[in-house]
Amino acid sequence: MRIVLVRHGEPEWVRAGLSIDNPPLTERGERQAVCAAGRLKDERFDEVHVSPLIRSRQTAFPLFSGLGRPERVSPWLEEIRNPVWHGSPSEKAELAFQEERARPSHLRWEGLEGGEAVRDFVARIREACGLFLAERGVERLAGDLPLWHIENPDQHIGLVAHAGTNSCILSHLLGLEPVPWEWDRFVIAHASITTIESYAMGDGHTFGLTKLSDVEHLVSEDRTY
Repeated sequence: MRIVLVRHGEPEWVRAGLSIDNPPLTERGERQAVCAAGRLKDERFDEVHVSPLIRSRQTAFPLFSGLGRPERVSPWLEEIRNPVWHGSPSEKAELAFQEERARPSHLRWEGLEGGEAVRDFVARIREACGLFLAERGVERLAGDLPLWHIENPDQHIGLVAHAGTNSCILSHLLGLEPVPWEWDRFVIAHASITTIESYAMGDGHTFGLTKLSDVEHLVSEDRTY
């Protein structure tokens, strides 16, 4: 089984010094999206799903167009829900993130005041990922080791989402314990391509990370984080 994770392109978080919630892509982000779609045009996908947020949908648009498929939005891929900062000075958001990073590690589970707690976000993505895979005949086997039953190992799925969402999916499939800094555990660039594939074992399947944050399709000045 092959799962391709694409992060959205560069978003326009700030305009005229004010924060934008659910932002669109920048001009560079749009270029990144076109390049990512070009890189994936020859991939064989059984399904491609995209987060409902604007930056992901704009990133996926060239991909769906190139594949000749209608957009397929999956709400469970939504990134962590930040506080509502739309229209406020961008410094407000910057200070909130600085405060969060300065906390003791165990307190980072609380997340940003007014937003979704990190523990709730991680649990949401892991549970939803499990349900999504179970509908496709992929289920975690009982036991301590990260082994899976996969009815059809030939499946090929694309997911266009976010750094946090994609990192939680990776941790879940690789059998890693969750941490409140999933965004930092896997450093995933804008419009990058990450691939995870299943391997048959004697008593099931396991997942291996075969490509992380590939940006070879982007010129150096368009590689952003």
